[in-house]
Amino acid sequence: MTAMNDIWNTVNRLQEQGEACVVVTVVRALSPTSGKPGDKAVVTADGTIHGWIGGGCVQPAIRRSAREILTTGEPRLIRVAPRDSTERGEEGVVDFDMGCASRGTLDLFVEPVAAAPVLRIHGAAPSARQLADLAGRVGLEVQVLAPGTDPAEFSGATRHAAEHVAPGDWSAARWAVVATQGQGDRPALEAALSGPAEAIALIASRRKADSLLATMAERGHAAERLAAVHSPAGLAIGARTPVEIALAVLAQVVQWRREGVAAPPGAASTATNAPASEPTTEAAAGGGGCCGGGAS
Repeated sequence: MTAMNDIWNTVNRLQEQGEACVVVTVVRALSPTSGKPGDKAVVTADGTIHGWIGGGCVQPAIRRSAREILTTGEPRLIRVAPRDSTERGEEGVVDFDMGCASRGTLDLFVEPVAAAPVLRIHGAAPSARQLADLAGRVGLEVQVLAPGTDPAEFSGATRHAAEHVAPGDWSAARWAVVATQGQGDRPALEAALSGPAEAIALIASRRKADSLLATMAERGHAAERLAAVHSPAGLAIGARTPVEIALAVLAQVVQWRREGVAAPPGAASTATNAPASEPTTEAAAGGGGCCGGGAS
């Protein structure tokens, strides 16, 4: 039997690498079988098996199940048994043929372990610090890109870099938030647009967002990519303080996670019901330095 510590160490390592996997547990065995109740293994999408759950007859069923479960996200109970076995056909169990001459039967529970989705925060506004703390509590991996800052300023972040561009060994971000409040707005938004995030929440007033997006278009960013920017950011909860704004934005990210990202209205994404912006941004939007943060 594979030691539990080995199994969970493997799961933790794969999660740190951003790689999803399934955990397989033998729950019943009718001899003769090499797999025994309690045997466990970790299986990745490419079919690599870490651990022991039985011999060659079981492994094709496990690999196929792992691929399907990593797509659906739903656990399942599978049974590997001879084609003519009276054990087959039970409701709630997915049957696979046992091709070995031993003619044993194995029941295995296969459950997905998804890598935590990555939220990448660009900027060091007060709402960015609050968001880093809150996002980690809902099962997100939080990455922060904030020049001139220290990791200790972002209590919930798993990754931190005092620059605008993410290091090459970081896991790809699924969503991004730009929360700069006039400090490096343009390079932060450009970094978010150049990254892999499928949706970007820009914490800014509508006027400031329009100005920044126009600048990004002039700098060659495609309209399809600009359409990924949602601003003003966050769900409409009447947010005013940094922590309230962070909560509103996090609620929007949770909505994206559970329901998918709806296309924002217009390429510039001027959502009429999402008021979240830094408390000082609206008043400063007409000023000269706020829109760009002094960088290009």
